[in-house]
Amino acid sequence: MSPRRPSRSRVVVVGVGRLGGALALALAAKRWPVRVLARSEESRRRALELGLKPASESEVARARVCLLCVPDKAVPLVAEELKPRLARGAALVHCAGALSLEALGPPRGRVPGSFHPLVAVSDPRDSLAGSSVAISTRSRWLREALERMAKDVGLRALRVPEKHRAAYHAGAVLSAGGVVAALSAAVESFRAAGISEEHALAALLPLTHSALRGVEARGLAAGYTGPISRGDAGVVTAHLAALPPEVAAIYRPLSRRGLRLVGHRLPPEARAALEKLLASENL
Repeated sequence: MSPRRPSRSRVVVVGVGRLGGALALALAAKRWPVRVLARSEESRRRALELGLKPASESEVARARVCLLCVPDKAVPLVAEELKPRLARGAALVHCAGALSLEALGPPRGRVPGSFHPLVAVSDPRDSLAGSSVAISTRSRWLREALERMAKDVGLRALRVPEKHRAAYHAGAVLSAGGVVAALSAAVESFRAAGISEEHALAALLPLTHSALRGVEARGLAAGYTGPISRGDAGVVTAHLAALPPEVAAIYRPLSRRGLRLVGHRLPPEARAALEKLLASENL
């Protein structure tokens, strides 16, 4: 006999931005009793355009889980505003990756939690399925409810200890914004070769996708390619000579990181040559 799954709780999503809209739509599609609490007339209009149901005060009071999809800086204030409107024992859950549970303030009879989807949402209609979500709470029933929520919308639940939240969030930022920043350096390199940003992105994005597919299929070390993985110090020397100084300053630490991934596969002399080359700031 399979274990009993937690029931679908009444949910109120506060905020109808990209993430709030995407979560509300995903939950509604899986028949969760979800309402949205718009904090402005524009947000209310956006909710109606998305086909979402606005929450009345009585529905806020009956909600079992309240998801705060608001800017990080607004979380403490919005949490305090909502506590008197929620039933005692209801969960107050923020969706901010960088914030601890303490950002929600004193519980005042409410159950604190966090639910941070690891997905870059650019439109409320974006699918969340296939990504992960970081969950944190001290409450067993809320953890079960959030894990059920995650499973229903296609998210893999990831438990993050509160004391390590900053390290977790830094990793998340590096994997998204950090990749975009590295890609911008690649575009600048192409610009130095006389290639426009438009043409550079058209060429580089499929290459980036193929690299990520390699990592997905074979892992970090086996998915890493390029002259570092071949131990080719001559090519790396040519790269450093050709790059604008600002891009070379990015190329070096990223290449050192790559060498840490694959250096064990290289002949000792090749590894030593690359280490020396990449440690130097001047050719």
